[in-house]
Amino acid sequence: MKEPRAMALATLSATGEVHNRIVLLKQIVPEGLIFFSNYHSSKGQDLAARPQVEALFYWDHLQRQVRVGGAVEKTSRKISEDYWNSRARLSQLSSFVSHQSAPVPDRDVMEEALTAADQRFQGQPIPCPPHWGGYLIRPERMELWMGKEGRFHDRFLYRKIGSGWTSTRLFP
Repeated sequence: MKEPRAMALATLSATGEVHNRIVLLKQIVPEGLIFFSNYHSSKGQDLAARPQVEALFYWDHLQRQVRVGGAVEKTSRKISEDYWNSRARLSQLSSFVSHQSAPVPDRDVMEEALTAADQRFQGQPIPCPPHWGGYLIRPERMELWMGKEGRFHDRFLYRKIGSGWTSTRLFP
């Protein structure tokens, strides 16, 4: 499996448009799932307006799917900076200069910004920008799907109730 941490993340914009994209799950903590992004991106704008998401993991060759839905919030600055400092330098540079989701006239503009940032930070660490960081998904519901022959799949829905979870088997 090339990237088992890839998850489709669905958000809802302030105007009611559904947006979906692939992001990478970076951490699992007792409170939930963490991914990182630019807070000014379309994803960040959606999450600021409506802090609810659904994430989907699909592993075709295993015949498995996991859906996780719930509230989302920014992580602490420390979590964001700790993860930032673990990233490859080119990934840091790319995130530092990116105006994610904003229009750009051509690739040259992006390349020039990357080169300028690389020169600016030559021989020194690249700081984590304030517009970049983590998001924590606090699961409120999860569905596990296991593919079976003849499309007679197994599905289980889990819902958070207080400090516990309920479990329900679903028809395929």
